[in-house]
Amino acid sequence: MSTTSVLGLSLISTSLMAQSIYKVGLEAFPPPQKGQKQMVIEVPHSANDINKKIEIFVGKTMQTDGCNKTFLSGEFKNTPLEGWGYTYLTFTTKGDIGSTRKACRDAHPKMEFVTSSGYLTDYNGRMPIVLYIPEGYDAKYKIYQADPDFYSATEILEKKK
Repeated sequence: MSTTSVLGLSLISTSLMAQSIYKVGLEAFPPPQKGQKQMVIEVPHSANDINKKIEIFVGKTMQTDGCNKTFLSGEFKNTPLEGWGYTYLTFTTKGDIGSTRKACRDAHPKMEFVTSSGYLTDYNGRMPIVLYIPEGYDAKYKIYQADPDFYSATEILEKKK
């Protein structure tokens, strides 16, 4: 068997595996509109899903001044998928970039992933999070986990006069 044939079979196998890893079929979700791309976030299921949250960011890597906090303006919208009980997210932006305006003497320009404000949602290892974002942008996420311990607040007692 030639190297080209083996490489071709490997690519086909990888492609078929990638199509079957989704927990829920994505065919129910609408195709991306012109100028958008469809993204999916799938996280592993655990017995501790209830104590976790996911924060999603959309952004792009660009050169910044290396000192100021830079951010992408935009908005997330959560839309129900009619008849399925699922939802999907859409992120829209005009591409406006904001920044703090600190005077930084020794700052050096650097490439950074400039993000939108985050969208915080429940962690669900049984369902994918499907999102639509503008072409030219990427989606990244963070997973937060709550401490299993509870802590008590302190009551402020009223001072007697």
